[in-house]
Amino acid sequence: MSQDPSSSESHYDISPLSYEGVEIIELNPTPSLRDYRDAMSLSDRIAEDKLGSHMLLSWYDRDRDFESPQHASECHVDGAIPGYVDYGLYHGATLKIDVEAGRFVFFYLPVDS
Repeated sequence: MSQDPSSSESHYDISPLSYEGVEIIELNPTPSLRDYRDAMSLSDRIAEDKLGSHMLLSWYDRDRDFESPQHASECHVDGAIPGYVDYGLYHGATLKIDVEAGRFVFFYLPVDS
């Protein structure tokens, strides 16, 4: 028995990943940043400037192969979308800051004051 993805009883979400409504900023500082803390500090300043009050939803540190929320990618092992990306986008991120071509990636949500 096969399952029809268009069926109202289907639990599959096969829609493509969308960055609609998300501003993407790519940074390549010179010299290269020392570590995650420097990248987060820089990204937080940009998020404050762009969004005002904000919340960091998810992030990735390639140097340490560490993400937040922790283990978000475990359920995405066979997928093309890392868990921290999925989490950020599906929890309302409106700003993605990519530092040094994916070395550090941050997803932010504006917070009303």
